[in-house]
Amino acid sequence: MSATSISALALAARLRLESDEGLADLLRSRQVKDAGIRDFFDLAEKLLDPVSVQTALSRLDRPTLAAIAAVAQRAPERPTAAELGLADAETTLANAHAEGLIDNVDGAWYLYDAVTVALDAWPAQGLPTLDELAEPAPTALEPVSRTDAAITDTAAADKAFGTTTAIAELIAAVETEPARELARGGIALPDSRRLAEAASVALEDVPALQSIAERAGLIGLEGGLWLPTVAAADWMLQPTADRWARLAGAWLERLPSDIRGLLGGRAHALWGEHFEDYLDWLYPAGGDWMRDRVITHTNAATLLGIVAGQVPSTPGSALLAAGAEAAAKAMTPLFPREVSQVYLQHDLSIVSPGPLEPRLDAHLRTMATVESRALATSYRVSPASLNRALAAGETAESITAFFETLALTGIPQPLAYLVAESATRYGLLRVGVVSEAEDTNGRVARSYIRSPDETLLRTVKVDHALAGLGLQADASGRLTSRFDPATVFWALNDARYPVAAENEDATIIALERGRTARQLRPTAPDAALVLVERLRLLTRDQPGESGTDWLAHQLDVAIRAKLTVTVAVTVQDGSTVTYTVQPTSVAGGRLRALDRIADIERTLPLTRITAVGSPD
Repeated sequence: MSATSISALALAARLRLESDEGLADLLRSRQVKDAGIRDFFDLAEKLLDPVSVQTALSRLDRPTLAAIAAVAQRAPERPTAAELGLADAETTLANAHAEGLIDNVDGAWYLYDAVTVALDAWPAQGLPTLDELAEPAPTALEPVSRTDAAITDTAAADKAFGTTTAIAELIAAVETEPARELARGGIALPDSRRLAEAASVALEDVPALQSIAERAGLIGLEGGLWLPTVAAADWMLQPTADRWARLAGAWLERLPSDIRGLLGGRAHALWGEHFEDYLDWLYPAGGDWMRDRVITHTNAATLLGIVAGQVPSTPGSALLAAGAEAAAKAMTPLFPREVSQVYLQHDLSIVSPGPLEPRLDAHLRTMATVESRALATSYRVSPASLNRALAAGETAESITAFFETLALTGIPQPLAYLVAESATRYGLLRVGVVSEAEDTNGRVARSYIRSPDETLLRTVKVDHALAGLGLQADASGRLTSRFDPATVFWALNDARYPVAAENEDATIIALERGRTARQLRPTAPDAALVLVERLRLLTRDQPGESGTDWLAHQLDVAIRAKLTVTVAVTVQDGSTVTYTVQPTSVAGGRLRALDRIADIERTLPLTRITAVGSPD
């Protein structure tokens, strides 16, 4: 207890002088919780708690542990980094220092006692001894076979293409209808099923696709709903290889620095069992922790075709070595060739013989609904899909012209007839805003539906599919709803009614379905920065190491732990005298302590004490 308390005194003094940024980084890395921390002594004791120390050591790589072990073996000496004779000793010791496990005084390194105790216990736990930490890596990197590269690239490209198109479908689905986020996290089950169906993937694959899309900044969480971001609109129009490059580049950018370094070093090496063996060697006390983290990121790498069958693909190697632009160049020839024309069928279906160019696909989706998505995608034109296009500002002429540019064999007569009929019927129902002055029935109404066709209005009113709108007739013969015009409009459109939106002048206006997330997932306050600010507030009136509260707390710790410490005292002539004492009590503004050098009891005024430290 005594040695640990002395370490806590030294660490507390160091923490107090640390920069805010350095202190916050330490708190995040060591995953320190705010509970029970009232000052820097409490923080130091928490960092030197045996469980906390063991967790921190388990997350250090072998070179850093070897440097720590070398310092431990030189105790009670305090060696410099150069005296250890290890490669990169200065860097690895700096890493351990940033983790609050080792300290440096004028270039000399020493371990906190809690760290020494933890390392001494490792052999009994089946962990390496101090000597074993210096052992070399088990095997060299196993290179990728060039003869299998074509097979790997084909499998990787298939996976990458499927994931990219599935994410495009997911974005289109949340644009049409946002997905609800549960309070405990994750997309609600009904929405997950809808997204899985839209993307043609298994239900369990939806969270992974959501994560990839969010990481790339294509969907965001706003008001508890997942929505496309502004960036998603441009992404949806890009060639598929460029779409993939953004997803893969975001995967690389968001990798934690340690994992990015590990995978970057294996751009041309296998990721299988040999990699796992290397991880076990590199993190001898925390192989499972690192392996779990690596698996999380390599699973996404598999979905994106960065790796296939534990082998980096050619685009994957390019990504790790040179970035997203180089990866896109490598992936482009591996993807299926995009087409610019399709087959328009008499049954109102549209079949694309290959992946349709994204800009054409996006335009076609405004007037047709996707039925199946693969290398040969099929769409279907319906009165509702054409009404949606007309509501967005299309005309019969613009729709026909677009179909003519797409058609490989001309426009079938049934399709031409449906376009003309839909344009004629468009606007037979009108939806607009109810002003407060117009609402004379004593009920809250936000929108109205009007039509010269009274029979059509009666049909709408009794349509069970529209019951949720709560439609009521008003004195002027219109139907009113408590919902906004956009909600009412799209409900009528989905029910295949010839509806248009209008303004207060009865002029038809275009509506766009869906909205975008104005921000990505909201970030919670940084707990580390909050704790740093609180600690600074508590100690702002005690600068340096001479504050009264700071000195009192140091003496209190020494008394409770029966520590021997040094105290610097200002004497009458203004000079400073240092005593090595064991404090026994503080009362009446005076410290009583046993002087271990002179073997006498001293009584020292607290006002004269300028510093408390630990003896060498």
